[in-house]
Formats: sequence, structure tokens, C-alpha cells
Amino acid sequence: MTRPVYVHDLDALAGQARAIRAALPRPVELLYAVKANPDPGVLRTLAPIVDGFEAASRGELRRLAEVLPGRAPAAYAGPGKTDTDLTAALAAGVRRIHVESPTELARLGALATAAGRSAQVLLRVNLPVDAPGASLVMGGGPSPFGMDPADAVACARRPPAGIDVRGIHAHLASGLDAPLAATVAAAVVDWAVAEVDAAEVDVGGGMTVDYTDPAARFDWEGYGRALANVVDRHPGVRLRIEPGRSVTAHCGAYLTEVIDVKRSYGEWFVVVAGGTHHLRTPAAKGHSQPFTVHPRRAAGGPRTDGGPVTVVGQLCTPKDVLSRSATAGPIGVGDVLAFSMAGAYAWNISHRDFLLHEPPHFRTGDLREVAAEWAARPFGT
Repeated sequence: MTRPVYVHDLDALAGQARAIRAALPRPVELLYAVKANPDPGVLRTLAPIVDGFEAASRGELRRLAEVLPGRAPAAYAGPGKTDTDLTAALAAGVRRIHVESPTELARLGALATAAGRSAQVLLRVNLPVDAPGASLVMGGGPSPFGMDPADAVACARRPPAGIDVRGIHAHLASGLDAPLAATVAAAVVDWAVAEVDAAEVDVGGGMTVDYTDPAARFDWEGYGRALANVVDRHPGVRLRIEPGRSVTAHCGAYLTEVIDVKRSYGEWFVVVAGGTHHLRTPAAKGHSQPFTVHPRRAAGGPRTDGGPVTVVGQLCTPKDVLSRSATAGPIGVGDVLAFSMAGAYAWNISHRDFLLHEPPHFRTGDLREVAAEWAARPFGT
């Protein structure tokens, strides 16, 4: 039995990133949110294309220093930063630290003053902006993320020693289509300029990725045109975005083999090597991960009848479900299943030590070519 493998198509990733960069007006800075996929190959591929990286932990700071030595992260974010975290961000030369609360700002000011430097910060604000249809909402109501608007205004007007407030950061929701993302961005910039005369505004990421339609893509060109209008209204403001999932999701796949096929109370179950301890995305998002079947006709054993199937992994829990499909067609023991859209929030968010199964392999290449190569091998080799 071959261990499951993650495949990153780095050529496709570079093309995707270049297309995003080309769709944005040049004054808009494009950061990559490392949390989406911190794979070294992904970071190296994006480095010459994006304007910088957004890190959200000391581990991500270390990863960036190891993979891209000498390139300081553009932003450091995340709630619950300790003094050790803030000190590490200062030592790494992070260009902008996104501050989540007045208390965090005071601690950062004291640390920066003790180090004899000034910390360049953006204040994360929890603005009451509607985001209907968003898959995940982090703002607009009581939230652990960011400051209430009044607190942000007070911090901007009277920052503690050691702090240089450069502007505003707001990541209010995820799963936004282009028109809604543009509407949210415009509202954030308008507020930041009107209330604190911000020189810089980071409107976050959260661009939608539709796992029910693998061919669909976020409308970067439409979003870019809308941001150009925002830039025209506020020509003195440096505007920044920090997408993650929408940059890398389509450039990764998870390949695995079918171990068993069986019926239970009239329903077909397909058991594969691996599972949600490798690819947690469908469990975390509550969706079926899209996949294609690459048959191994000579493998032998039972096959489904082409009707609905539930694809599960090797874990001792009924939650270990990768996909439910009514359109996959016949699936047999030994077939290779290629789960697409596995380039973001996949291996890096998985509960990888549950049952202590072996980790997947990793490789680069064209996703379809690698799947075809796998399916051409004898089963179990």
C-alpha cells in the first residue's frame, strides 16, 4: 500500500499568483497569509510575486526565516500575542504588527521602548460592517478579534511611547465573493480615513473558494477594478490585502488509494488510506471534498455500482468523512482518488497525531500527471 501524497503544482501556483497581482491596481500591496499553507515550496514560489508575507505565530516567523532568509515578514497578526511573540516580531524586523487590543498595544510599546526602537503598527478594528453570505464572520459584533471602533480611535489618537500607529487592519469575514469583498474593503477604508486619518489600511483576505464547484474562481479582475475606485477616492492611502486560501487552494491535491469497498444497510462506503487526520478541510468546513477517480482495473475486488458513496478514512470515528458523492461513478479497491482543492488549510490544520498513522508524502508536479502516474502502478506498490 502506497502512503497518501500531497502534490503541489508550483507552476500553476505561480500562474495563479501572477494573475492575481496583474488584476490588482499597482498601489495595492498583495501579501500572502502564511497560515493558509506554509509549505516551503509554496513560500519560495510566491516570494518573487507577492509584496510580502503575513505571519500569525512565532512558528510562522521561524518558517519564513528558514525558507526566505533576510526577508522580513510584512505583517505579524493574530490574537493572544504574548510578550515573547511581540519580542520575536520586533527582532524579526516585521514591517507592521497588527495589534488586537489596547492592552496588547501598551505591552508592545513597553517592549519596543526597552529595545530602543519604535514599533510600526496597524490597529485591528472590529467594525459593524454587514457581510451577508459570508462563511465565517469575525467582526460586526462581540468578538475576540480586534478592538471596538471607539477603542481604536482612542489608541490612534493617544498611542503609548514606543508606538507608531500607521493605520488600520480589519479582517471581518471569510467566504466573500468579489462584490461583497469590495464593498467591505471600501467601508473599512472610508472609516479608517474619516476616523483616524489612516495612512495605511489592510482590509485582510477572506476571498471565497467554492468547494462545490472546483472550476469556479474568485473574480480577481472585478475585485481589482473595485479597489481601483477605492484608491482613486483615497489617493494618499496605502491599501493592502492578505489572501491565503484563494491563492493556494486550487494548486494542491491529496492522492490516496482505495483499501476497501463495502455496503452497509444498502449504502456504499469507500475506505481509503489516510483520512481527515491528513486532510481535515472537509471536516473543518463541513463540506464534501471534490475528487476524481483514477481506476485500476486490474486491482480486483468489489466495485460500487456507480451510485452514491461515502468516502471515509482509517480513523476510529464516524467523523472521518472526506466526501459524499452521488456522481463519482464506480469505485473499486485499488483505485486512486485525487482530492482537488487541497492546497490550503489542509495538512497544516489536520489532527495529524490521532492514532499515530504515518504522515503523507509530499511532492511537486502537475496534478493530473501525478494522478495518472499513480494509477498506472500495480496496486500496493
